Amino acid sequence: MPNAYREFMALMPDQPLEVGEVTAIAGGVATVTLPGGGVVQARGTASVGQRVFVRGGAIEGKAPTLNYVSAEG
Repeated sequence: MPNAYREFMALMPDQPLEVGEVTAIAGGVATVTLPGGGVVQARGTASVGQRVFVRGGAIEGKAPTLNYVSAEG
């Protein structure tokens, strides 16, 4: 009998796709500040002030500049 939980978890991506703003670049590694205040280090092509998509320590591309809205109470 198949395990429904394992089948469900197989549908989920390993790493979340996040968006943030590049605040610094040093040695080919960008410091990306996330909207919630977190900071991640990522490799890839970007410039300071640019919004980017980040997943698993890699910059996946340029992100659109949109207003951040939090739905938390």
